[in-house]
Amino acid sequence: MEDVVVLIVGAGPAGLAVAACLSQLSIPYLIVEREDCSASLWRRRAYDRVKLYLAKEFCALPHMPYPNGTPTYVPKKEFVEYLDSYAEHFGVEPRYCISVESAAYDDGDRRWFVDARHTTASTKVQLMARFLIVATGENAVGVLPQVPGIESFPGETVHFSTYRSGGAYAGKRVLVVGCGNSGMEIAYDLANHGADTSIVVRSMVHIMTKGLMRLGMTLVQHVPVTIADFLIVTVANFTFGDLSRHGIVRPKTSPLLLKAKTGRSSVIDVGTTGLIKKGIIKVFGEISNIIGSKVEFEGQKERYFDAIVFATGYKTSVNSWLKDENCMMNSDGLPKKDYPNHWKGENGLYCAGFARRGLAGISMDAKNIADDIVSTIESS
Repeated sequence: MEDVVVLIVGAGPAGLAVAACLSQLSIPYLIVEREDCSASLWRRRAYDRVKLYLAKEFCALPHMPYPNGTPTYVPKKEFVEYLDSYAEHFGVEPRYCISVESAAYDDGDRRWFVDARHTTASTKVQLMARFLIVATGENAVGVLPQVPGIESFPGETVHFSTYRSGGAYAGKRVLVVGCGNSGMEIAYDLANHGADTSIVVRSMVHIMTKGLMRLGMTLVQHVPVTIADFLIVTVANFTFGDLSRHGIVRPKTSPLLLKAKTGRSSVIDVGTTGLIKKGIIKVFGEISNIIGSKVEFEGQKERYFDAIVFATGYKTSVNSWLKDENCMMNSDGLPKKDYPNHWKGENGLYCAGFARRGLAGISMDAKNIADDIVSTIESS
């Protein structure tokens, strides 16, 4: 049984950020990761052309800006390089291939007892810690919706975590399910590679440019969010026109306010909207049924496809292993407390990267957690 002061579970950006903040305050920690590398979502489950959707000034981790010359919107390769440099700079050395299977607090010992497994050696690992930080993130397990008739579809069906490039789909009829940032960009990528592309838009969504989101996030630091939102929505409407005729409806709640209230992000247009307006990418509503290669949509529309890409997001895995009597997380594996008080539970339990506020939210969580641990240690 290895006894540590702080145990961090997960070596993605959130885990690395917490580790860096703790090292700055000279707090010893152990960070474990079930994969054999850090930031596996970015290294292995991100498509080739993906970039950070927000400008780099909103996406740096604590205590280390991006190096000079980094593009404003950081590509996947440069972001992974930044994370590697970040870990090296702060001496963060995760213990890889450690999959946590159970973590429970013991009132008598006032410690978290953690059972884990070394995934390559198939050996048990037991740890105990005074403080436990859940940094496995919101995007641990891919979500595939229940679609009537999907088992009859003879073509390829993939979750977007395994999608890399549209090159493999040239000349094929491809349906993208999901109209978030990933779904919209994958549709654009497919169309550019010669696929006959359609996309399912099931919910209302704000379409913005990168520049408008950068402007809005800068303005909101100086003026009320209602003013910032009014300005960027007005410009967006002028830029894109009325998209409702193409099946894309803007929510009633303004974009920055919607993000603050629900964590739902605007879609940053990479050129998809232009292809939709030209009819190159077709928009459909909810899928009602699938019969073989035929997909039926609401409104009695139907179309035949060779492949379906589900850009339907992820869910957390924390409830599968965290045994917390005080229930910091809800049934969906997300914090019960609202932002900005979501990061702290009871008995030295914390979570980082669950605020649905991207890398900026991760940085805030990491700083708050490290400061709180120092305060707790000093007062005990």
